[in-house]
Amino acid sequence: GKVPASNILASAPSDKNLDAWRESGCRTTHCNLEVLQDTTLVFLATKPHILPGVLQEIRPAVGPHHIVVSMAAGVSLQTLQRLLPAGTKVLRLMPNLPCVVQAGAMVFARGSGAGDGEAALLKNLLSSCGLCEEVPESYINIHTGLSGSGVAYVYLFAEALAEGAVKMGMPVGLASRIAAQTLLGAAKMMLETGEHPAKLRGDVCTPGGTTIHALHQLEKGALRATVMNAVEAATNRACDVAKD
Repeated sequence: GKVPASNILASAPSDKNLDAWRESGCRTTHCNLEVLQDTTLVFLATKPHILPGVLQEIRPAVGPHHIVVSMAAGVSLQTLQRLLPAGTKVLRLMPNLPCVVQAGAMVFARGSGAGDGEAALLKNLLSSCGLCEEVPESYINIHTGLSGSGVAYVYLFAEALAEGAVKMGMPVGLASRIAAQTLLGAAKMMLETGEHPAKLRGDVCTPGGTTIHALHQLEKGALRATVMNAVEAATNRACDVAKD
């Protein structure tokens, strides 16, 4: 709601990719250069292997008034700056799937030509889509392993929670809703209290109670080590993609 739909111009090769933009009231085109002519803030949301060709196409139209934000996985700021005119204000952004419900987790890093004003503008715009933090570029691949891929880890855990309840006799629909609300509530407490998750976990445990018995089973299954290994594996894969 921070930008009128009529102020947004989206470009894509096919009409299929533009239908959602049109339905939202945005203007559309099949010409990337038209976007550069009509706007100052430009988001590049292509597959990584397509991006160099797009940058070559738009390079002649990029001027000092443009702010270019890349969401292409694995394409470094160094590469973006090399393929665009010297001094271009470039930032690199990595969102995650829950942005579509305004509950995303996003990080961005700025290139040498982008200053505090450009960083503040991007952060202000994206705050309506969830948490948005500026980080060193080296954190972006870690963010991919933690949050980009991490959404899938949470879905797997939610599925397991619900299936445990189904096993004990609860209907699957109710179990899924309660599992989702449990995750939402726990996450909200982490964000709003600022407490370390270990502290909040300890608050739930009572001596000899249900929670500590359940946590003992999770420790037997090496839940923490397995999740840490998953974040490491996804981060390493993100680094490999960047090298490719």
